[in-house]
Amino acid sequence: MNMTDDLTNGNIRNQLILLALPLILGNIFQQLYNTVDTFIIGRYVGHTAFAAAGVAGSIMNLFIFVINGGCNGISIIFAELYGERNLNVLRKESFLSFSSGCLVTAMLSVIGLLTLSPLLNMIRTPKEVQVFAQDYLQIIYPGLPAAFLYNWCSAALRAAGDTKTPLWILMIAIALNSGLDYLFVACCDAGISGAAAATVLSQLFASLVCLAYMKRRHPYLLFSRNDIAFDRSLLLKTANLGIVSALHQSSLYIGKLLVQGTVNTAGTEIISAYTMTTRIEGFANSFGDSGSTAISVFIAQNKGAGKTGRMKQGFKSGTKLMIVLGICLSAIMVLATPFAITLFMGQVSDVVAKNVTAYMKLIAVFYVLCFTGNSFVGLYRGLGIVHIPVLGTVLHISIRVILSCLLIERMGLAAVAVATGAGWIAVVAFQSILYACFLSE
Repeated sequence: MNMTDDLTNGNIRNQLILLALPLILGNIFQQLYNTVDTFIIGRYVGHTAFAAAGVAGSIMNLFIFVINGGCNGISIIFAELYGERNLNVLRKESFLSFSSGCLVTAMLSVIGLLTLSPLLNMIRTPKEVQVFAQDYLQIIYPGLPAAFLYNWCSAALRAAGDTKTPLWILMIAIALNSGLDYLFVACCDAGISGAAAATVLSQLFASLVCLAYMKRRHPYLLFSRNDIAFDRSLLLKTANLGIVSALHQSSLYIGKLLVQGTVNTAGTEIISAYTMTTRIEGFANSFGDSGSTAISVFIAQNKGAGKTGRMKQGFKSGTKLMIVLGICLSAIMVLATPFAITLFMGQVSDVVAKNVTAYMKLIAVFYVLCFTGNSFVGLYRGLGIVHIPVLGTVLHISIRVILSCLLIERMGLAAVAVATGAGWIAVVAFQSILYACFLSE
């Protein structure tokens, strides 16, 4: 095994960096699925469709992150079993997580289609924006199984320390998505529906290639006929970690969806501005989410190997790296905002430009807290204490939604930045107190 396969021995900082780098690139490229869509839509369909892509993205991400969160929980079980070198139980877990995940994803697709119109109305989406958002999501929802399969394969490979393969596959899929976006939207005039179809087809390609690679190079991660069996204790553990991790991710996006509803009351220009800020932040959050995942995988493998000392050292080293990243990305976001506005939207109104700039300057002040909070999430998730991140997220979104509603008429989009920062302050304080009381010794 090379160093990124076995995380229970070797230089901790180097292992975390080598583990996180492909995850960071993978998350950045994952962002490009939506970003390419919005770029093409903004350039070839119009600003109303661009705003609709932002609204649809907020709703779509609620479902995507339920899937992604569930797979993150499953990856902790995979990593523990891999650290123990218990491959027989690992293959049983492969069957249980795959079959239950397929069932849940099918249910999510149906729920998404049935609740599409009521949900858009609930978040007070303007009628002219709602038409485009419906066209987009009616194609995205039936394609959710492809998203699950890719995330499940990535979770299994990530748990074994292989973060590079999902990255290369994703890069190819992004190139395919970009080409299909241009073909369907710019050349065939398929509008926002064409962008959605390009996304689904690209995700299906990535999932099938990833599965084929696992079968060829990592067959011990896949179940065979002999592994198809009901294991009540393992299923309960899978359900517990999967559901709670999914709840953590989905609760964050429920909060974002509620904030989107508040933003929607301010008109199409503010919706467009908010869409722009979410695209910029999406790239920054790729670093934080990846660092959190790297910390959780490192801790889970060492927990399985019974190496408590390395777990603590891994968390401390990971947190230091995350703080440095948070500071750097705060500066980059502020400096890159004018360029990003021009790149994605071309000429915009003064209202849009003013609100985007004010939001990014304010949110950058708090970003180091966001990354510190991600370090704690990685720690608690790796230890299997997944309810702590959920409680932290509920605290965060409660503050974020309430303050956004109270301040948006007075401050515009800057209100959302202030509300988000206040939420991060509360969450980091909550996580730090728990760590100092129960885990620091």
